Amino acid sequence: MTVDTSAKWQPRFWAVFGGQTLSLVGSALTQFVLLWWIADTTGSVSALATAGMAAMLPQALLGPLGGALADRYSRRMLMIVADLVSATCMLVLIWLFVSGQIALWHAYGMMAVRSAMQALQAPAASASVSMLVPSSFLTRAAGLNQAMQSMTLIVAAPLGAFAISVMPIGWALGIDVATALLGIVPLLIWAIPQPRRADIQGAGKTTLWRDLRDGVHLVWSEPGLRRLYCLIGLVVMIIMPAFTVVPLLVKQHFHGGATQVGLMEGLSGAGMLFGGVLVAAMVPVRHIQWILLGFAASCLSIALTALAPTKLFGIGVAWWVIGGITYVFGSAPLTALLQSIVPHHLQGRVLALLNSVMGLAAPVGLAFTGPLGEALGIRALFVGMGVLGALACLAGFMSASLLHLSADKSIGKSAL
Repeated sequence: MTVDTSAKWQPRFWAVFGGQTLSLVGSALTQFVLLWWIADTTGSVSALATAGMAAMLPQALLGPLGGALADRYSRRMLMIVADLVSATCMLVLIWLFVSGQIALWHAYGMMAVRSAMQALQAPAASASVSMLVPSSFLTRAAGLNQAMQSMTLIVAAPLGAFAISVMPIGWALGIDVATALLGIVPLLIWAIPQPRRADIQGAGKTTLWRDLRDGVHLVWSEPGLRRLYCLIGLVVMIIMPAFTVVPLLVKQHFHGGATQVGLMEGLSGAGMLFGGVLVAAMVPVRHIQWILLGFAASCLSIALTALAPTKLFGIGVAWWVIGGITYVFGSAPLTALLQSIVPHHLQGRVLALLNSVMGLAAPVGLAFTGPLGEALGIRALFVGMGVLGALACLAGFMSASLLHLSADKSIGKSAL
């Protein structure tokens, strides 16, 4: 199937991903509410680390399968099923909270199921972009899509903080159910283009296992792509735990509450929105340089957030916002690069594999975060993660094959 380059592609693109943005708002709100509940109830880095692993590990393990399914079956149906299952999980969690039967393991379990659904939804959504927009719009689409996702933080964190201040936590989670259902509506109206497997040599003879291996083989056989995936995995392992345990930094170092956490994450989302708009306007060409420098600056900003004095919470928030802006400077070019160099029929698997690398790396980092956080303290933990993450990003400039990755050079042509 070819991409429609006429103006007709625009309503479909914005309708589908506008609906998915609403669904993400609900998911982000739920993540905020549950993490704050765990932090406030336990005050434990280890408990938050366990929650982070529950929210990431299933997606990491099932990500390659989700990518293969996205390339083989209807991407629209995969997104619909994922939203429906996620909504059902929230209904169960709401009942547990309202009935007073909620326990930590209930929250962990539901976060794990939702993570598994993300393994279906994320690759299906990402792989659909290159079929919904012209190739000339891919970088802008990545920037704008990042900006739309940033809106979830702007809305979800403050909304979550407000919701739990005026209603029981169980009812606050009901917002997620509503947004999931709203996200399904555009998918029922608009079709999602799918590469025709009949146009891919040997496609009708391949098995699901072969599809999985093809995605891994493509990444492993391209030295630059292999090094990029390893680098991203290393950085995520170092820095991702910071986003899970940030409620404890606010509570223990800045002596704040849910409102302060919501403000911090909401303004960070505004920074990411601003960064996404900038990327869409500038259309970066040298993708690898932007990826490495953007992620390095974001990591350093996390360290500087923790270095802000206890009484100067505003300074900490400012650095956290700068981290959000610079994160998009790396993430949007990364998505655009992969969508440009990977063949359409392999994008679901390749993008899902990246999600799996990140999803597996994050729990490894979280496994060390618990004991390190208890031993060093939350502030020293943040500084160490930020500095090490920045150094790992800058080390990427030492790889010639990584620097030679370019959107002008397609890979995996033998797989076409």
